[in-house]
Amino acid sequence: MNRIAIYPGTFDPVTNGHLDIMCRSLKLFDKLIVAVSLNPTKSPIFSQEKRVKFISEAIQDLENIEIVPFDSLLTRFAQSNNATIIIKGLRAVSDFEFELQMGLMNRNLDDTIETLFMIPSQEFSFLSSNLVKEVAIHGGDISKLVPPGVLQGFQEINL
Repeated sequence: MNRIAIYPGTFDPVTNGHLDIMCRSLKLFDKLIVAVSLNPTKSPIFSQEKRVKFISEAIQDLENIEIVPFDSLLTRFAQSNNATIIIKGLRAVSDFEFELQMGLMNRNLDDTIETLFMIPSQEFSFLSSNLVKEVAIHGGDISKLVPPGVLQGFQEINL
């Protein structure tokens, strides 16, 4: 059986914590689709195209992973890609409350798609895209938190 999972998110920007979840997911599934959401309600710093590029560069040595932009219901996206698992990363209880609601809604829309919650590796348990943006905006060093392409991307926009 070909087990396909989707790891959705805005990834604005992708962090080393996201990459950790991607790498660990590849050990569990035959294929991983990283679904980069347009999500204009979050007012992303980087365009969807740029976020796809950052992830593609960071995972170029990994097999069985595909980066795809999307702007639709996640369950429809999963159906159109023959995926049966949605992977969500959880760092704290506050993440769980929101992700539980989303997981239940997705199950309501399509009960053949399961949600799998993954906790980050310990060194990334504090890391979020919002924290990275906050540190970068204030001139802090984010080089240990993001892949090189993201670091360069922040330097190019001169925050």
